[in-house]
Amino acid sequence: MDDARPIGPEVPNWTPPPRPDRRSFEGRYARLEPLSAAAHADALFSAFAEDDGAMWDYMADGPFADASAFRAWAERAGAGTDPMFWAVRDHASDSWAGVFSFLRIAPEAGSIELGNIAFAPRMQRSRAATEAVWMMMSWAFLAGYRRFEWKCNALNAPSRRAAQRFGLSYEGLFRQALVVKGRNRDTAWYAAIDLEFPLLQTAFEAWLDAENFDADGRQRRSLSSLTAPILVARG
Repeated sequence: MDDARPIGPEVPNWTPPPRPDRRSFEGRYARLEPLSAAAHADALFSAFAEDDGAMWDYMADGPFADASAFRAWAERAGAGTDPMFWAVRDHASDSWAGVFSFLRIAPEAGSIELGNIAFAPRMQRSRAATEAVWMMMSWAFLAGYRRFEWKCNALNAPSRRAAQRFGLSYEGLFRQALVVKGRNRDTAWYAAIDLEFPLLQTAFEAWLDAENFDADGRQRRSLSSLTAPILVARG
Protein backbone atom coordinates (compact mmCIF):
# COMPACT_ATOMS: atom_id res chain seq x y z
CA MET A 1 0.00 0.00 0.00
CA ASP A 2 1.24 3.48 -0.88
CA ASP A 3 1.97 5.31 2.41
CA ALA A 4 0.80 8.53 0.75
CA ARG A 5 -2.65 7.02 0.33
CA PRO A 6 -3.68 5.48 3.65
CA ILE A 7 -6.98 3.63 3.41
CA GLY A 8 -7.35 2.12 6.88
CA PRO A 9 -6.60 -1.32 8.27
CA GLU A 10 -8.42 -4.38 7.04
CA VAL A 11 -11.11 -5.95 9.22
CA PRO A 12 -10.46 -9.66 8.70
CA ASN A 13 -13.34 -12.14 8.62
CA TRP A 14 -15.88 -9.35 9.12
CA THR A 15 -19.43 -10.60 9.42
CA PRO A 16 -22.21 -8.11 10.24
CA PRO A 17 -23.85 -8.89 13.60
CA PRO A 18 -27.56 -9.66 13.94
CA ARG A 19 -30.15 -7.00 14.52
CA PRO A 20 -31.51 -6.97 18.08
CA ASP A 21 -34.64 -9.00 18.66
CA ARG A 22 -37.43 -8.51 21.16
CA ARG A 23 -35.90 -10.45 24.02
CA SER A 24 -36.07 -9.83 27.75
CA PHE A 25 -33.00 -9.43 29.97
CA GLU A 26 -32.80 -10.38 33.64
CA GLY A 27 -30.16 -8.95 35.96
CA ARG A 28 -29.50 -8.75 39.68
CA TYR A 29 -31.04 -5.30 40.01
CA ALA A 30 -33.13 -4.79 36.88
CA ARG A 31 -35.30 -6.56 34.34
CA LEU A 32 -35.78 -5.41 30.74
CA GLU A 33 -38.78 -6.31 28.61
CA PRO A 34 -39.72 -5.15 25.12
CA LEU A 35 -41.97 -2.14 25.65
CA SER A 36 -45.67 -3.01 25.65
CA ALA A 37 -48.37 -0.43 26.26
CA ALA A 38 -50.64 -3.08 27.78
CA ALA A 39 -47.99 -4.40 30.16
CA HIS A 40 -46.03 -1.28 31.07
CA ALA A 41 -47.71 2.02 30.20
CA ASP A 42 -49.75 2.59 33.36
CA ALA A 43 -46.90 1.76 35.73
CA LEU A 44 -44.40 3.84 33.75
CA PHE A 45 -46.70 6.86 33.59
CA SER A 46 -47.20 6.67 37.36
CA ALA A 47 -43.44 6.45 37.98
CA PHE A 48 -42.66 9.29 35.56
CA ALA A 49 -45.30 11.47 37.25
CA GLU A 50 -42.91 11.77 40.22
CA ASP A 51 -40.85 14.13 38.05
CA ASP A 52 -41.77 17.80 37.59
CA GLY A 53 -41.43 17.51 33.82
CA ALA A 54 -37.75 18.39 33.64
CA MET A 55 -36.82 14.84 32.61
CA TRP A 56 -38.43 15.51 29.23
CA ASP A 57 -36.57 18.77 28.49
CA TYR A 58 -34.07 17.13 26.13
CA MET A 59 -36.32 14.35 24.83
CA ALA A 60 -38.03 14.35 21.44
CA ASP A 61 -41.32 13.37 23.14
CA GLY A 62 -43.04 14.29 26.38
CA PRO A 63 -44.08 15.51 28.79
CA PHE A 64 -47.41 13.77 28.40
CA ALA A 65 -50.69 15.42 29.33
CA ASP A 66 -52.26 12.29 30.79
CA ALA A 67 -52.08 8.52 30.95
CA SER A 68 -53.94 8.16 27.66
CA ALA A 69 -51.41 10.29 25.83
CA PHE A 70 -48.55 8.28 27.30
CA ARG A 71 -50.24 5.00 26.41
CA ALA A 72 -50.65 6.16 22.80
CA TRP A 73 -46.94 6.98 22.69
CA ALA A 74 -46.05 3.60 24.23
CA GLU A 75 -48.14 1.80 21.61
CA ARG A 76 -46.30 3.57 18.79
CA ALA A 77 -42.88 3.18 20.39
CA GLY A 78 -43.42 -0.47 21.26
CA ALA A 79 -44.26 -1.30 17.65
CA GLY A 80 -41.05 0.16 16.23
CA THR A 81 -37.93 -1.69 15.16
CA ASP A 82 -35.55 1.30 14.96
CA PRO A 83 -35.78 2.68 17.53
CA MET A 84 -36.61 -0.53 19.40
CA PHE A 85 -37.78 0.18 22.97
CA TRP A 86 -37.49 -1.68 26.25
CA ALA A 87 -39.17 -1.03 29.59
CA VAL A 88 -36.93 -1.24 32.67
CA ARG A 89 -38.04 -2.71 36.00
CA ASP A 90 -36.21 -1.70 39.17
CA HIS A 91 -36.13 -4.69 41.53
CA ALA A 92 -35.43 -2.44 44.53
CA SER A 93 -38.67 -0.49 44.13
CA ASP A 94 -40.47 -3.43 42.49
CA SER A 95 -41.73 -1.16 39.72
CA TRP A 96 -41.44 -0.37 36.05
CA ALA A 97 -39.55 2.91 36.16
CA GLY A 98 -37.66 3.47 32.92
CA VAL A 99 -37.48 3.13 29.15
CA PHE A 100 -34.74 3.28 26.54
CA SER A 101 -34.11 2.07 23.03
CA PHE A 102 -31.62 0.77 20.56
CA LEU A 103 -31.56 3.06 17.52
CA ARG A 104 -29.44 3.88 14.49
CA ILE A 105 -28.96 0.14 14.23
CA ALA A 106 -26.40 -0.47 11.50
CA PRO A 107 -25.22 -4.11 11.41
CA GLU A 108 -23.39 -3.50 8.13
CA ALA A 109 -21.12 -1.05 10.00
CA GLY A 110 -21.22 -2.91 13.29
CA SER A 111 -22.66 0.18 15.00
CA ILE A 112 -25.59 0.57 17.39
CA GLU A 113 -26.78 3.39 19.66
CA LEU A 114 -28.54 3.44 23.03
CA GLY A 115 -30.87 6.41 23.38
CA ASN A 116 -34.30 7.77 24.28
CA ILE A 117 -33.32 7.11 27.89
CA ALA A 118 -35.93 8.10 30.47
CA PHE A 119 -35.64 6.98 34.09
CA ALA A 120 -38.13 7.98 36.78
CA PRO A 121 -36.67 9.80 39.82
CA ARG A 122 -36.87 6.63 41.92
CA MET A 123 -34.53 4.88 39.48
CA GLN A 124 -32.09 7.63 38.58
CA ARG A 125 -28.49 7.03 39.71
CA SER A 126 -29.43 3.55 40.91
CA ARG A 127 -27.81 0.15 40.57
CA ALA A 128 -30.78 -0.89 38.43
CA ALA A 129 -30.27 1.96 35.96
CA THR A 130 -26.56 1.21 35.63
CA GLU A 131 -27.10 -2.51 35.22
CA ALA A 132 -29.82 -1.89 32.62
CA VAL A 133 -27.44 0.15 30.47
CA TRP A 134 -24.71 -2.45 30.94
CA MET A 135 -27.00 -5.30 29.85
CA MET A 136 -27.63 -3.51 26.55
CA MET A 137 -23.97 -2.62 26.04
CA SER A 138 -22.88 -6.16 26.86
CA TRP A 139 -25.43 -7.68 24.49
CA ALA A 140 -24.26 -5.42 21.65
CA PHE A 141 -20.58 -6.29 21.96
CA LEU A 142 -21.18 -10.00 22.54
CA ALA A 143 -23.43 -10.04 19.45
CA GLY A 144 -20.52 -8.72 17.39
CA TYR A 145 -21.07 -4.97 17.20
CA ARG A 146 -17.84 -2.97 16.90
CA ARG A 147 -19.21 0.33 18.16
CA PHE A 148 -21.71 1.32 20.88
CA GLU A 149 -22.90 4.93 20.63
CA TRP A 150 -24.51 7.46 22.95
CA LYS A 151 -25.64 10.88 21.74
CA CYS A 152 -27.32 13.68 23.62
CA ASN A 153 -28.18 17.34 23.53
CA ALA A 154 -24.93 19.19 24.17
CA LEU A 155 -26.70 21.19 26.91
CA ASN A 156 -27.70 18.02 28.75
CA ALA A 157 -24.91 17.93 31.33
CA PRO A 158 -26.27 14.92 33.29
CA SER A 159 -26.40 12.80 30.12
CA ARG A 160 -22.88 13.83 29.15
CA ARG A 161 -21.59 12.87 32.61
CA ALA A 162 -23.46 9.58 32.44
CA ALA A 163 -21.95 8.64 29.08
CA GLN A 164 -18.44 9.08 30.43
CA ARG A 165 -19.30 7.33 33.69
CA PHE A 166 -20.36 4.36 31.57
CA GLY A 167 -16.97 4.37 29.86
CA LEU A 168 -17.93 6.01 26.57
CA SER A 169 -15.37 8.42 25.14
CA TYR A 170 -16.22 11.88 23.82
CA GLU A 171 -15.96 12.07 20.04
CA GLY A 172 -17.09 15.58 19.21
CA LEU A 173 -19.87 18.11 18.83
CA PHE A 174 -22.24 18.20 15.87
CA ARG A 175 -23.44 21.79 15.62
CA GLN A 176 -27.07 22.48 14.69
CA ALA A 177 -27.65 18.77 14.28
CA LEU A 178 -31.39 18.80 14.93
CA VAL A 179 -34.44 20.92 15.66
CA VAL A 180 -36.27 19.39 18.65
CA LYS A 181 -39.52 20.86 19.92
CA GLY A 182 -38.80 23.99 17.93
CA ARG A 183 -35.36 24.52 19.46
CA ASN A 184 -31.84 24.06 18.11
CA ARG A 185 -29.95 21.00 19.28
CA ASP A 186 -26.19 20.68 19.10
CA THR A 187 -25.41 17.00 19.63
CA ALA A 188 -22.54 15.60 21.70
CA TRP A 189 -21.27 12.19 20.53
CA TYR A 190 -19.84 9.44 22.73
CA ALA A 191 -18.90 5.85 21.96
CA ALA A 192 -17.12 2.73 23.12
CA ILE A 193 -15.57 0.21 20.74
CA ASP A 194 -15.20 -3.55 20.88
CA LEU A 195 -11.51 -3.44 21.81
CA GLU A 196 -12.57 -1.73 25.06
CA PHE A 197 -15.23 -4.27 25.94
CA PRO A 198 -13.05 -6.50 28.19
CA LEU A 199 -12.04 -3.46 30.25
CA LEU A 200 -15.63 -2.26 30.44
CA GLN A 201 -16.77 -5.70 31.54
CA THR A 202 -14.24 -5.74 34.37
CA ALA A 203 -15.27 -2.24 35.49
CA PHE A 204 -19.03 -2.86 35.45
CA GLU A 205 -18.79 -6.25 37.15
CA ALA A 206 -16.65 -4.75 39.90
CA TRP A 207 -19.07 -1.88 40.45
CA LEU A 208 -22.20 -4.02 40.38
CA ASP A 209 -20.79 -6.60 42.80
CA ALA A 210 -22.72 -6.58 46.07
CA GLU A 211 -19.42 -6.23 47.95
CA ASN A 212 -18.97 -2.80 46.37
CA PHE A 213 -21.80 -1.44 48.56
CA ASP A 214 -21.88 -1.02 52.31
CA ALA A 215 -24.80 -1.88 54.58
CA ASP A 216 -26.44 1.47 53.79
CA GLY A 217 -26.11 0.95 50.04
CA ARG A 218 -23.27 3.43 49.59
CA GLN A 219 -20.75 2.55 46.90
CA ARG A 220 -17.20 1.82 47.97
CA ARG A 221 -15.72 2.54 44.53
CA SER A 222 -17.41 4.72 41.94
CA LEU A 223 -18.03 3.48 38.43
CA SER A 224 -16.42 6.68 37.14
CA SER A 225 -13.15 5.78 38.85
CA LEU A 226 -13.27 2.30 37.32
CA THR A 227 -13.99 3.45 33.78
CA ALA A 228 -11.79 6.56 33.76
CA PRO A 229 -8.71 4.71 32.45
CA ILE A 230 -10.76 3.46 29.47
CA LEU A 231 -11.70 6.89 28.16
CA VAL A 232 -9.63 8.18 25.27
CA ALA A 233 -11.19 11.66 25.38
CA ARG A 234 -13.47 13.67 27.66
CA GLY A 235 -15.88 16.43 26.84
